[in-house]
Amino acid sequence: MPETVGGEPTVIVAAGYFASYSVVGLLTVVGVLFVAVAFGAGRLLRPVVPTPEKLLTYECGVDPVGEGWAHTQVRYYVYAFLYVIFAVDSIFLFPWATVFAAPGYGATTLVEMFIFLGFLAVGLLYAYKKGVLTWT
Repeated sequence: MPETVGGEPTVIVAAGYFASYSVVGLLTVVGVLFVAVAFGAGRLLRPVVPTPEKLLTYECGVDPVGEGWAHTQVRYYVYAFLYVIFAVDSIFLFPWATVFAAPGYGATTLVEMFIFLGFLAVGLLYAYKKGVLTWT
């Protein structure tokens, strides 16, 4: 006698369970085939005329001159870091504002947000003291 789960035979329950995964598998196969056919068609239909100009390294519309190493100033990384700080700040402030309005969360979320803003203020003060925020 077959085992039952909730009054139904186990085989039928398992078949229904794996049927939902078969839809995901089928969509995955169709997606991979679609991409493969698109790339294959592009490769078959494009003209192939290699010239010395086409085989050159291309970067930003400028022909490469000299060696491949370039100096990058550190201040650009600092600006990127400051952007990340303020982006994270905005990401946390909007959900905080919605939770703060919910009953029962006011004082706790207010203290947590001021601690978070304090850390950001210390980072901003440090950047200001180092002269990072002045554009030269």
